Formats: sequence, C-alpha cells, structure tokens
Amino acid sequence: MDVQSRTDFKFKPIINDTLRSAENTSHTTFDAKRHLSFTESPKVLTMKDIGAENTGISPVAVSEPFPLFTQEAILAMRTEILKPEVWENCLYSTEFAACQLRGHCPKYAPFMYDAWKDPRTISIVSKIAGIDLVPIVDYEIGNINIAVADESRKSVTGDTAGVTHLHRDSYPFVCVVMMSDASNMVGGETAVKTASGEIIKVRGPQMGCAVVLQGRYIDHQALAATRGSERITMITAYRPRDPMLQDDSVLTSIRPISNLSEIYFQWSDYRLEVLEERIRALRKVMWIQHSLGRDTDTKRVKAFLRDQEEYLTQTNKEIIENIGKV
Repeated sequence: MDVQSRTDFKFKPIINDTLRSAENTSHTTFDAKRHLSFTESPKVLTMKDIGAENTGISPVAVSEPFPLFTQEAILAMRTEILKPEVWENCLYSTEFAACQLRGHCPKYAPFMYDAWKDPRTISIVSKIAGIDLVPIVDYEIGNINIAVADESRKSVTGDTAGVTHLHRDSYPFVCVVMMSDASNMVGGETAVKTASGEIIKVRGPQMGCAVVLQGRYIDHQALAATRGSERITMITAYRPRDPMLQDDSVLTSIRPISNLSEIYFQWSDYRLEVLEERIRALRKVMWIQHSLGRDTDTKRVKAFLRDQEEYLTQTNKEIIENIGKV
C-alpha cells in the first residue's frame, strides 16, 4: 500500500482556506456538561440482524446516528486539526483512504484528546456498544478522514466509490463523528455488508453526531456524498475494558498510516498491560484456592497459559521490523 508524499497533496490548500478564521478557540478546555450533547441511546442494528450472531464481542453491530458533541466542541476540534503543524506532521494518504490525519492527540489536539478520554464520553460509547470499552491507545484517538468536493463528479469523495473501500477495521469497535456541516449533504452513509452479501446503509450523521460500529467483525464502507464541499469525520478506536475478554486487534491496516516507532510502543504497552492484568487475576484465584487447601487447578492454569501464548504470538506477529517509517 503506497503512501502519498505529504508535500504533494491536493486537499491541503482547500482546507487551509478555513484556518485563518479559526484561531480563537484553540485554548478551549473540554467540559462534559458544556460540550457533550448526548440525550438518549439510538436504535442499533445487531450482529444477528446482519447474519453474524455469535461473532465479535458484543451483540451490537452498528448504531443509528446520535448527538454526541456540541457545535462548540466540534469547532474547537476543527481548529486543532486544521493547524499547519498537524498537516506537516500527521498527514497520511494511501490507496485505502486518500487523506488522513493521525497521531495528533494529545500533542497537537489536547481538547480533542480530553473529550474522548472523559469518563462520560467513554460511558456513552460503551452504553451504545453494549459492552464496557476504553480507547485502545492514544494514537487511535480522534483520527481524521477528509474528503473534499470533486468537481468532475460533483461529489464529496476521496476516491471513485467512497471515502474508504469496503473493509474491516483493525480494532474491535470505533466511534465515528461527523465534523462537517452535513445539512445539505446527500449520501455519506455507512454501508454494512451482511453475511448473505446484502448491503445495508446506515444514514450519515449530522455535525457533532456519531455512529458506533463493531468494525473488526463487519465489512463496511463510508460512502461518497454529494452537495457538500467537504466531509470530515473523526474516528476513535476501542477495545474491551475487561482484560479477560476476547481482543482480536491487529495492525494490518494501521502500519502503513502510522509512525511505526510510536504505534509499536503503544501497541506493545497496551498488550503487555492486558497480559499483566490477566496474570494478576489468575494469581489471585490461585492464592485463594491455595489458602483454602484446595488442589491446584492445573487444567485451568495450562489452558490460561496456552491462551496467553497465542495472545503473545499475535502481539509479536503484528510488530514487523525493517519495513521503514511512514
């Protein structure tokens, strides 16, 4: 997967035109009472609905759009991501998605980082996902996909079919937030492919609204839109909070669009943290059983060790040396 040069990028001059008028909100501090607009849980499409029952870590496949951040919050976040230093240091382009900003939290976007890390935001996303979640790593907080008007096709798109290609995510869950004014936009839905091959479209969100998606286990695509000058979406990835639960995360689609040193550090740290918590939990059970004079449950211990061998093997497999920095 080829990565386009950061100096040869057609979207940057268009977006830069909005920078000059957006410099006054860069020091806003996130306040959940002021900047969250969530009211009630939306309707959801279940894994059973798409023929994928007993797949994944939650019964929820994808939600309908719901209000998450206020307009003030979105404008503050736009200010942070449209700063020149973000485009100079965090811009990636691949065949998969034409324009992405990654790795800007928390260094260049502290407001955005605090918004996603706030316990109330995490609680909302978890409630809709049907499982207690946490952001997987800082590098995957507030990633940005950008598409702009293509005058030749009169659409807002990053390629000929959609903003992204049909794919599965590298992480269990994502929350996708619209950062553009979509009031006049036509299209822009999320397309979900069912087990039978049928395509179900989930309507696109309005500015500040979000969709929660179990993207690791669902083939999906962000479709192109018309009647809009831009389509900017913000994505944060999640894993289960409970370290004992299944975690099938990979870095397949992540390596080509990341600073490898940073993503490998954060990947290794989170995976080792999960392993540490799993070991601590088993040791606690072993000590309780031992103190009660019970025989050591060797079958349980050996099954645990086999599972952790597989977990470490997968963790190691995702770290590929000598492929260069993106």
